[in-house]
Amino acid sequence: MPSPGVFRIAQISDLHCGGPYFEASLLERAIGEINELEPDAVVCSGDLTTFGFRHEYLTAREYLDRIDCDSLVVVPGNHDSRNVGYVHFEEMFGERNSVLFKGGVAIVAVDSSEPDLDHGQIGRGRYRWIEEQFAREPADLRIFVLHHHLLPVPGTGRERNIVHDAGDAIECLQQAGVRLVLSGHKHVPYVWRLEDLFVVNAGTVSSLRLRGKTRPCYNVIEIADRKVEIWRRHPFHGQVKLVQFSLDTLEYAKFTGAIEDEVTART
Repeated sequence: MPSPGVFRIAQISDLHCGGPYFEASLLERAIGEINELEPDAVVCSGDLTTFGFRHEYLTAREYLDRIDCDSLVVVPGNHDSRNVGYVHFEEMFGERNSVLFKGGVAIVAVDSSEPDLDHGQIGRGRYRWIEEQFAREPADLRIFVLHHHLLPVPGTGRERNIVHDAGDAIECLQQAGVRLVLSGHKHVPYVWRLEDLFVVNAGTVSSLRLRGKTRPCYNVIEIADRKVEIWRRHPFHGQVKLVQFSLDTLEYAKFTGAIEDEVTART
């Protein structure tokens, strides 16, 4: 159940609707759990589809329509931009770059994909736009969303898919006062801190195309009393706390505890 005074964001990623490894029961369960949380915003950080085909987008749209939240932030991933799939994205989800201001939180989301390529980039022509969006309104927490990794992630093999202009992009985000970056892509969840940035990569929520011992999961971010807590939740299997940090001092702690059982996860 939702807690009073808490601003809550659910982050799902890498649905891969239409692919042979897509597991509908996982996505249905995750959506049910998210709806119980009554989040203030939901972020979907790309790869809604497997091949970018229209019927896959229709399936993804049907599932996302089941989320009971009026603030849905969605960006395409590299799979979504295959086969000119970005035209279907724009038809069903709107602009590929978007901005949300709500409850003292600013979210700027950018399409980092390139048509028919696995790698991505932000693009130097968008740095000023990103900074201008974050500067439009005061915010307690500024969040940047993209699909691709800004930093390498352990357990993903040879790293080839960091955005090509990651260094300049990170500098842009630092200058804009961003504190949290949400992404997906490699199906391996991880959290990095780089100077004043907390970079949170989500795993896949509903694909069985998994690396090593990773499991389907999604993230929940909670902001309350000038403190941010980030949790990883596994559909059907509870949650584990990843990191918490202070918005005032940036003092932080990382956690590696065991997954809480389902009863604990919902209290």
